[in-house]
Parts: sequence; structure tokens; C-alpha cells
Amino acid sequence: MPEVATKLKTYRFDQMAVQVKDKVHPDDADVERYVGLEHIDPESLKIRRWGEPSDVESTKILFRAGDIIFGKRRAYQRKLAVADFDGICSAHAMVLRPKTDVVLKEFLPFFMQTDTFMERAVKISVGGLSPTINWRDLAKEEFALPPIEEQRRLSRVLTAAQACLNATDALVDSLDTVHESHLAAVVESLSRRTNEIELGEVADVRYGLTVNQQRRKASTTAPYLRVANVGRGVLILDEVKDIGQLPGDESHVLREGDVLIVEGHANPDEIGRAAVWAGEIPGAMHQNHIIRARCGAKLDSRYLLAVINSPHGRRYFRSRAKSSSGLNTINSSVVKGFRIPLPSVEHQRELASRCSEAAAAIPDALSHRTRYQSIIQSVLAASEAAE
Repeated sequence: MPEVATKLKTYRFDQMAVQVKDKVHPDDADVERYVGLEHIDPESLKIRRWGEPSDVESTKILFRAGDIIFGKRRAYQRKLAVADFDGICSAHAMVLRPKTDVVLKEFLPFFMQTDTFMERAVKISVGGLSPTINWRDLAKEEFALPPIEEQRRLSRVLTAAQACLNATDALVDSLDTVHESHLAAVVESLSRRTNEIELGEVADVRYGLTVNQQRRKASTTAPYLRVANVGRGVLILDEVKDIGQLPGDESHVLREGDVLIVEGHANPDEIGRAAVWAGEIPGAMHQNHIIRARCGAKLDSRYLLAVINSPHGRRYFRSRAKSSSGLNTINSSVVKGFRIPLPSVEHQRELASRCSEAAAAIPDALSHRTRYQSIIQSVLAASEAAE
């Protein structure tokens, strides 16, 4: 990791970047791609998905290749990307162009990923359900930057790590495609040959716990899973929060084999993503934005996971999601009503095993992604620590 030996200098953010305000109606945009906040992945500068201008109707913001697209709504989601094509984007985003006499265009996006910047962005956001950043407030915020030459040196390392991260993301996408094709074939075949049954008939489905003032004052705490801890088919346990523990919480403690289903997400494709709890952390509970399905004797949890995460399951949850203030959600009734083919438990376990083999390479690829992300954060932390 490179060391930063030079002093930082403080600038207002409007000395570092200019806000682009080129508004255009989608019909008049003369571009082929529309980028909404749902198309931007947290902790990734690469735009990997997009829609078409015909998907939207109201006025949008025109951006050019090289511009930074920053989600000014719900900044805590850390949605930030660099466009490598021309297009239009949601008005809930802020389009920025670096002022290169102060900050390199290669360095600014990485700087905006730092905790220093993101925490400040969250702090100055205004509003209740959908806190939003105003440019006039962000413009006057002051940040410390290393000199241009130091930025250039850091950018070489950061850009290389980002290229590896992007390549890993592409590999994960390819592995996901192969895995999904396998799942689709399995579920389609079963649906033709096996009776379907609603999940609520063979599993106990319930919400988790809500954080409230009483819990904040509780004298004891317990591990507490959030939406961020539940990936598609994998649990992400690098950072597990605690929640105040109250009498009667024992019924919410997770058991090995519980299937955890995400209730809400800004990206409709992530609604209903699920993973199986294997008892990794004793006494862990889960928040109310995760719906837990505890399988009965007729249903294998790994098999249920495969069906939920299959294209069949994704279509079901996506089609029944409700959208409000940019967040797409399902409820426990939707989960209970999910119809699944139900062969014998022995057959379920056999199919689940085959599906697990097809997905075996994905966690390894994700571990490489975590490593590259860690390199980026370490370099950025070093750049902030200079005196």
C-alpha cells in the first residue's frame, strides 16, 4: 500500500466539482441508455445495468461519458458510479464533473467513496422518508485532498484494484447466469411433474424484530442480522450489528436451516433474495425487513432456497413487489403464498445438492471481490491520514 508523505489541503466541494444540470425529456435525449438509482450498485464505480429512455417519462438529467453519477437520495445507500457512456439519469441523482486543477478525474470518484465523504453526505441530507442532499449544502462542505501528484500516484493503485474488482464482478455475473440456467431447468421440470403447494402450508413464516427506543435502552444485546447481511444464496457476516434484547425475544432467535428472505430493496431484482442460516453466530436474531421461513418436515431448507433464488422465484417476488418512495417491498403474505413444487424430501435434498455444486464457485469469486475492495479502502484511508 502506498504511503502518503505530503500534506493535505482543504477545499470546498464546489472547488472540487461542478454540478451538471442539463435537463432533457427522454423523447428528446438522443441517447440509448437510462440509468436509475436501481441500476447503480453500492461500493462499485461500474455501471453494469441500465434501462432505455422509453422506460421513463418525466424530465431527466443528461450525462456524458466520464461524468460521476451520485445518488443524492438516500445517500446512506452509497450509490456512486462513473459513466463510460452517454445517457440520461434519474433526477434523484447528482451529475458531477471534476475540476481538474484541484482533483484528478480519476481520483474524485474514489475520494467520494470514502467514509469521510459519505458520512458527511448523510449528515447534510434533509427530509424524512427519503433524505436528499441539496447541491447548495454539499457545495460549501470542506474536504482535505492530497496534492495532484499524490493523487496521480494513488490513482494508479486504485484504478488497478478497481479493474480487478470489475473483472471479478463480470465473473460473478457469468457464474450467476450458469447457476440460474441450471435452477430454471430444475424448477421447470419439477413444476411439470410435481404438485405445487403454498409455502405457508409447509413452513412457519414470520417477520423479525423492529429497532425502537425500548430496545435502544436495553441492558443486554444480541447479534442482529440486517438486509446487508443477506446476499443471494450467501450470508455476508463481516459486519453484524447488535440489538437490545428484551424478554420474549427467544422466539426470534434463528435456528440452523432458517431461510432468510429480503423484504425490501431499491433494486426490484433484489426483492426476495434469500440465504440459509447455518448457525454461524449463536443467539442471532434478524430485523423486520428480513422475513424468516422455518421449514416443516416436508420441506428441505436448501431446496427451498434454490427455488426462491431461481428465475421462477425472482419473477414471483418481483411481480408482487409494491413500490413506495423508491423502495420496493413484499410482505409475509406474499411469501406464504409462494407456490413451490414439492417432491419427496429425499428428492429435494438431491436436487439441492446438485444446485449447490453449480453455485460452488460464486463464494470464492466474491471473496476476491472483498479483497480488492479492501485494497481500495486501505489506500483511501492512507490518503486521508496524511498530515
